[in-house]
Amino acid sequence: MDQLVAYTVIGIVTGSVYAVGASGLVLTYATSGIFNIAHGAIGMVMAFTYWHLLDMGMPTLAALALVLLVIAPLFGAAIERVLMRGLRNVSFGTSLVVTVGLMVGLIGAANSIWPQDVGRTLKPFFGSESGRTLGPVFVSYHEMLTIVIAAGVAVALWLFLSRTRTGIAMRAVVDNRDLIALNGARPDRISMFSWAIGASLAALAGILIAPSLQLSVLILTLLVINAYAAAMVGRLKSLPLTFVGALILGLIESYAIGFLDLAGWLGGLRFALPTLFLFAILLLLPQDRLRAGRLTGARSPRIPDLRRSLQGGALLVAIAIVLSFIFDASTLSTVGEGLAFALVMLSLVLLTGYGGQVSLAQMTFAGLGAFAMARFGADGSFIGLILAMVIAGLAGAVVTLPALRLQGLYLALATMAFAVFMDQMVFPQGGVFGFGVGLPVGRLDIFGISFDSEGAFIILLAITFALAAVAVLAIRRGPFGRLLGAMRDSEVACATLGLSLARTKFAVFSLSAAIAGLGGAMFGAVRQTAGPVDFVMLQSLPILLLAVIGGISTVSGALIGGVGYAVLRASGSSAGGMVFLLIGAVAVTLGRNPNGLAHLLSQLVPGRREPSRPPAALTPETAEEGSRVVAPAG
Repeated sequence: MDQLVAYTVIGIVTGSVYAVGASGLVLTYATSGIFNIAHGAIGMVMAFTYWHLLDMGMPTLAALALVLLVIAPLFGAAIERVLMRGLRNVSFGTSLVVTVGLMVGLIGAANSIWPQDVGRTLKPFFGSESGRTLGPVFVSYHEMLTIVIAAGVAVALWLFLSRTRTGIAMRAVVDNRDLIALNGARPDRISMFSWAIGASLAALAGILIAPSLQLSVLILTLLVINAYAAAMVGRLKSLPLTFVGALILGLIESYAIGFLDLAGWLGGLRFALPTLFLFAILLLLPQDRLRAGRLTGARSPRIPDLRRSLQGGALLVAIAIVLSFIFDASTLSTVGEGLAFALVMLSLVLLTGYGGQVSLAQMTFAGLGAFAMARFGADGSFIGLILAMVIAGLAGAVVTLPALRLQGLYLALATMAFAVFMDQMVFPQGGVFGFGVGLPVGRLDIFGISFDSEGAFIILLAITFALAAVAVLAIRRGPFGRLLGAMRDSEVACATLGLSLARTKFAVFSLSAAIAGLGGAMFGAVRQTAGPVDFVMLQSLPILLLAVIGGISTVSGALIGGVGYAVLRASGSSAGGMVFLLIGAVAVTLGRNPNGLAHLLSQLVPGRREPSRPPAALTPETAEEGSRVVAPAG
């Protein structure tokens, strides 16, 4: 009984922190319609800022007031004014990419300002020894304060949003900004105010949880995933339900740690519980209503015909042959990694560029491909490559099932939760990659031809990318590709024509994951080894952003993004430092241009300048033809 009380108190404290963080996330989404992936990163930066002020000798109350009442609100208001205000009428995918870019940039900035090779600790309020014994449990004053703050935030936000003119206007501004303006309100100022409050709540959550965790950039940033799970209970709308969900999640975590034997394979369950909770909520959520709205009508570059696709592929292979005679082994290895990354990014061209769906787990699917290649193709067998695509494709199908009834945001969160689950529960296991140096990955032997040398394998990679690119372009020109473009432009129109959005998403997610698995198998073969750190969820974020920077709607954009990422990784900069900062900054700048650098460069080539054109319109005939692709008769 004493243990039950003790773990209940711990669970309430943990849930209180989740509630504070989730409330800020719900507030910004409910008042702006933008889901802020960078919410946890904002809290992380503010927690480090608070520590820095204390380290400079500033009194605790002064540092706390400066961060919560000045720095965090100004930072949140600046984000809304500079970045989010221009995302009002863009697609969900574009807004999510910009916030992912902000998250990656903040991670890079924090790693650059506060290097993680230096240990830092943040002491709890009143010290770790100050507290009261309540029955059989010792509760510190910091934990008591956390519970009181969470309750106070819940009551204050409910009163503010339901009983004040400003709060009611904040709730209404996301539905119709023009109507709110006609009633004398200032929607831009209201939206800025909500982001200021959201950033302050993120900072508060980071400061409250940091003493019980490491003052770590990644740990504090990923804390937001727990907030996602809590926010899903209230469907990103209801603050009371969000707080209930946060407390339930905190109690589940605490009881699991206290009463379950989390040794061996279950050792990572503590960190994977929020993702399992999120999947459970997604399964229980009711069908999401499709919201009617204007067509996005995204303008994309002209799709090359088969002849030009084959010519482009042949040119790439020819360049690879030339490079294999010019560069040394080290440079060829970097080029090979770039082509492997380009294959993973090519999967995003199909999924995000053509279909308008976002995945935050492409490197996880790539990791499954690398594992399959290591286990079944270590001797160079072609079977390993086939199984890499099959296993990754099946994983892509499974991870989308819980959220197929829902809209794009929930699908993106499902992939992110799946990636974190694989990081904690699957990849580190001895039967997969383990915690050591990883698994050896062999290079292919095809028809007795060995590709063990760097030069030969670069040529094979170029051929593989060229064939995959030709196939992706063929899909885009066909009926299924036109269906994907129509789904990206308007899911309502597709549903009106009788198409099954669930089957379409299921098909494109599976195919995209299979291509990512192919890229992962080739990436492992380039390095001739594969380990769990190569495929963590955070590695999927720069992959998405570099694909956007290169051009998420073009295969050449995937090639530019892949090679660019390999060059950045080989530059010697820390993957969590300046590289992340640079990628995040560029992605935030170019995130609203889905055609990216590839389209900009094509306009500089004489004779290639041509106006972009929107994708072909979806007609009942096209709809019927496309439905036969994703839903065979019978």
